[in-house]
Amino acid sequence: MTAARTPHELFISTAPYYARFRPGYDPALYDMLAARFALDGTQRILDLGTGTGVLALPLARLVGHVTAIDPEPGMLDEGRKLAAEQNLTNIDWVEGDSTTVPAMNLDPVLLTVMGAAFHWMDRDQTLRDLDKLINPDGAVVLASGGAPGDVDPAPWLQIIADVRTHYLGPERRAGSGTYTHPKERHQDVLARSPFSNIDTACWDRTVTRTLDEVIGLQFSYSYSSPAQLGDQKDAFERDVRRALTEFSPAGVFDELVRTEAIVATRP
Repeated sequence: MTAARTPHELFISTAPYYARFRPGYDPALYDMLAARFALDGTQRILDLGTGTGVLALPLARLVGHVTAIDPEPGMLDEGRKLAAEQNLTNIDWVEGDSTTVPAMNLDPVLLTVMGAAFHWMDRDQTLRDLDKLINPDGAVVLASGGAPGDVDPAPWLQIIADVRTHYLGPERRAGSGTYTHPKERHQDVLARSPFSNIDTACWDRTVTRTLDEVIGLQFSYSYSSPAQLGDQKDAFERDVRRALTEFSPAGVFDELVRTEAIVATRP
């Protein structure tokens, strides 16, 4: 078993893989936000827990300015690289997290968007703080792949899980402990917040990956990151490659990927 790693180490080691191998969200998400909030290139948006800018980069094409906040400098560096490659100059990449936002003296925003980072936060306190920042006609937007169990997993995911269990144990590791998805759904937390008017939309699409892309995807997760695996990384990769090649000699792996958007406004 590898030594426990801090969350900081885990996320830094995932950054280049995250930027390259995560599938991103369905383009229909951005079309929906543009239509609903009349995005015309003038608005300000906060992307809280931006990672490498999965939400910030496409939204920057629709609004005037994006403040992209993340606690991990490595993630922000990858986001800056991607923004430069795409000639996007209206994103500020800021080191911080949900607890530091109140002291940042940010300008008011129309939307605060959050991806998978929301489940790591003190959700109730974060929403109270955002109530002071978001315009009266604005919203909190939570983007994710849906709650666990919402979509039937591709069969090859269990093959990878079996190999990961062999190396790291049956629970998803998170720093010195393990990660457990919050039992309370985001919608229930929002329902008691200032943003209690809730709409949810979903889009499903099939993503086809090569063997190399599937391997890279595993290293984008904190629970199977290079830092988490340590000196077992090469052996883990070898065993995953062998098992997946037996499953699909053609090296093609399809997965149904969901984009779920929760849009929460004030009543």
